[in-house]
Amino acid sequence: MSPDRRSLQFYQADVFTDLPFGGNPVAVVPDGNGLSDRELQQIAREMNLSETVFVLPPADPTAAIKLRIFTPSQEIPFAGHPVLGTFFVLATLGRLSVKGPVTRLLYECNIGLFPVEVHVRDESVARIVMSQPKPQFLGPIEPGQDLFEVAQALGLTKRQIDGTNLPVEVVSTGLPVMIVPVRTLTAVRSIKPDAGAITELCARYGANGIMVFTTMTVEEVSTVHTRMFAPPIGIPEDPATGSASGALGAYLVQNGVVDVGPTSTIIAEQGYELDRPSRIMIQVESDDDAIQEVKVGGQVVMVLQGTLTF
Repeated sequence: MSPDRRSLQFYQADVFTDLPFGGNPVAVVPDGNGLSDRELQQIAREMNLSETVFVLPPADPTAAIKLRIFTPSQEIPFAGHPVLGTFFVLATLGRLSVKGPVTRLLYECNIGLFPVEVHVRDESVARIVMSQPKPQFLGPIEPGQDLFEVAQALGLTKRQIDGTNLPVEVVSTGLPVMIVPVRTLTAVRSIKPDAGAITELCARYGANGIMVFTTMTVEEVSTVHTRMFAPPIGIPEDPATGSASGALGAYLVQNGVVDVGPTSTIIAEQGYELDRPSRIMIQVESDDDAIQEVKVGGQVVMVLQGTLTF
């Protein structure tokens, strides 16, 4: 190898699943310090997954690590499954101090500091749970022409959406997403997304993608069946989306779709249309009719490790 070439270890994990080739894959580079912004983006493009995560030393001494997250086309300030996958990889490699059945750690990202819980059972990492920023409800989509355009962008009829009697709304728990309710599982599974139309709608409403859901599910234990389309950030369809699932959980509680109590527990199934079944656990904690915290968690499995030479 030429002396001016460099090597980096990387790992790939499947998130929101306990089986290889399910869930959502993420690439994790545990030693991202010293890489230029251009190199970070080039590596993410080479990995060609929905996200690649680079672990850096934190600026805040209370944080265990700092994360920078890249899609193949751009850096994003926050995400869900990349955070879970990174903590699983680092804990499995022994690069985090994990003690007891649950270890609570802070990580730093481009929008602040957030806690993550590492759950251990029989000396192995059982699941990772992340807390997300308090939800922001950024406004419903008007039921007229704009709703018709949302339906067209998804290859649906307007009736398949407004027949739910629920709003189409942009919600953020760190990354704004347009939440679109659909009446039936058959309709959700039949969606034929128009990437250009979705990108235009998202630009108009300040969203990073469209999450579609129905309360009809494949698995009996699931609460909702979802699909996520994010062409504005280079992801045609995502098999499991932690950030959007947090926003969806807040939406479901806010609109009374699920029972509201001190803690509302929601199971979202996603990725079935991509042959990558995923199970996402969402907890929404409320007090005095206001949402106080949103948590998203799930299982993770390691599938690949290697050396990147460049």
